[in-house]
Amino acid sequence: MNYRILGRTGIRVSEIGIGCEGLADKPYEEVKAFVDLMEESGVNCIDLYSPNPEFRSHLGRAMQGRREKFVLQAHLCAVWKDGQYKRTRVLDEVKAGFDDQLKRLGTESVEIGMIHYVDSMADWAETVNGDIMHYARTLKDAGTIKSIGLSSHNPEVALAAVDSGLIDVLMFSINPCYDLQPANEDVEQLWAEKNYEKPLVNMDPQRQALYEACQRQGIGITVMKAFGGGDLLSEYSPAGKALTLYQCLHYALTRPGVASIMTGARTPDELRACIAYETAPESEKDYAEAFASLPKISWQGHCMYCGHCAPCPKGIDVASVTKFLNLARAQGSVPETVREHYAALPHHAGECVQCGACETRCPFSVLVMKNMAEAVTRFGA
Repeated sequence: MNYRILGRTGIRVSEIGIGCEGLADKPYEEVKAFVDLMEESGVNCIDLYSPNPEFRSHLGRAMQGRREKFVLQAHLCAVWKDGQYKRTRVLDEVKAGFDDQLKRLGTESVEIGMIHYVDSMADWAETVNGDIMHYARTLKDAGTIKSIGLSSHNPEVALAAVDSGLIDVLMFSINPCYDLQPANEDVEQLWAEKNYEKPLVNMDPQRQALYEACQRQGIGITVMKAFGGGDLLSEYSPAGKALTLYQCLHYALTRPGVASIMTGARTPDELRACIAYETAPESEKDYAEAFASLPKISWQGHCMYCGHCAPCPKGIDVASVTKFLNLARAQGSVPETVREHYAALPHHAGECVQCGACETRCPFSVLVMKNMAEAVTRFGA
């Protein structure tokens, strides 16, 4: 298993994580089997959006004696009421739900306290200016949560949260179809068929700006809906063609800021299939040619950081140079952290001899030589 650092939290998380789909509504023996498989394979990050009390109790029991091996992303504002899930901003309900969660999990603290499901700017304003953010900060000050997170499907809300400086982790829906959709407060628009009737061209600029802001500011991203609820893996994919499990995972993991994907595995075999990504050959992970041929989607002219431009005769890591260039473009200047990471590259854009070999290999017709010249101007090397 490969691990990444979750932004500025310093928390080490597995690239492959797990959501609650395979754990909720299952008997204890099946929950324990999942946890055993996670420990055996090195999957350490668990998202706990489901407030089902029985599930939380089963998971807490299954983690006994090995709690320290797991990173828990526990949700605030997701509670169980009248026998069903409820999203709430009522502070007393939030507090009672979170206290019950800790008790059932058998732990005094969690690594991530995730403010649950903020998809409208009005909800964000209420959250950040009201009781919920104050409560989250109180929990963090007390060490009950190690970091504050926020989950959202709306890039406008997510970017506002990132720029506020108040969150450390963002849980966001990332896949090659949703990334072409503009911001919307109605999450169902992400998979509405009418939004894919006309060809979509290039990533939504607000989403690109969001990922780059997370990378720049040290906000770690945990990914939800990497497979679009399974739609992207089927013949009915909104992209017009089925993608593979590995292609979807690799796409999300190559976005700036991403640390871990919360796979929605419903069975141990499904989780094993996701874990197998870690040892799969690069040819099976490669999404570039598949994406370039999708009938309903186009990324022409947009760098996907896929690495098809390699090898450079001068050893330049073209994808990394382009990523740092895009971070500088988004900021309008060169942040010191970006400058330091660029300087640490073994070869720089100034070594480019403009041979054009990279452009002939790029499936998306990116103007690589132009980008290298701009990088020299911006970074001075």
